[in-house]
Amino acid sequence: MPHVFTNGIRLSYERSGRGERVLMIMGSSAAGRVWTLHQTPALNAAGYQTITVDNRGIAPSDIPPGKYTLDDMVADTQGLIEALDAAPCRIVGVSLGAMIAQELAIRAPHLVRCAVLIATKSRSDVTRAALGSAERALLQNGTKLPADHQAAVSALQWLSPSTLNDDKAVSLWLETFRLSGGESSVGQSWINTDADRREALRDVSAPCRVIAFSDDFITPPHLAAEVAEAIPDCDYVEIPKSGHFGYLERPDEVNAAIIEFLDKN
Repeated sequence: MPHVFTNGIRLSYERSGRGERVLMIMGSSAAGRVWTLHQTPALNAAGYQTITVDNRGIAPSDIPPGKYTLDDMVADTQGLIEALDAAPCRIVGVSLGAMIAQELAIRAPHLVRCAVLIATKSRSDVTRAALGSAERALLQNGTKLPADHQAAVSALQWLSPSTLNDDKAVSLWLETFRLSGGESSVGQSWINTDADRREALRDVSAPCRVIAFSDDFITPPHLAAEVAEAIPDCDYVEIPKSGHFGYLERPDEVNAAIIEFLDKN
């Protein structure tokens, strides 16, 4: 895979399609190739070139030791955009990837042409802060939970009831979570996204669209809506019957919302 050197590390990326470029930033502990299941084929067919990236901590990008921060991830992404001479860049980010895009739009507005922010937030409420604190406590203690337990918890946190209540569908997801448990990035797991960024988001000048999922436990609609409310030029789309992985559960609806926004911006 091609790569760039930025912010002291090597970042791997991959291009597909032809047309104006769209940078796709994946969420925590996930590889850029996840986008290729549904999103990049749809964007390529719509006339866009997509650039997917493996964030630090995800092979074949470098996996530096230690605890990563949101600042690390933002600096990495800024360096990638600059190295590829892709600015001002259309960006699609999900979860942590959306928060990276938000910070870029705040700190380096010249790099961001527009952004689609999927399953995002601008702060943590009490429930999400407690969950993040508990997960970091497990890391601090060196606790490693059994793969079956991790898979079950992941399913409950990341999927919608419509998927969880479908025995055939959820069985496939549980097996996927079991098999992928070893790919989690320990460094990324330390990233704290609890800080309240609503006031800073009021300075974002790029047009944005927030895509939220009705049954998202990790970044619920009320937190996603706060991002849309804070950014001056931002609209809000909520996809029903979908959890935090709504871009995989309801890809057609998500892809349509992405492409419609990009075509206008």
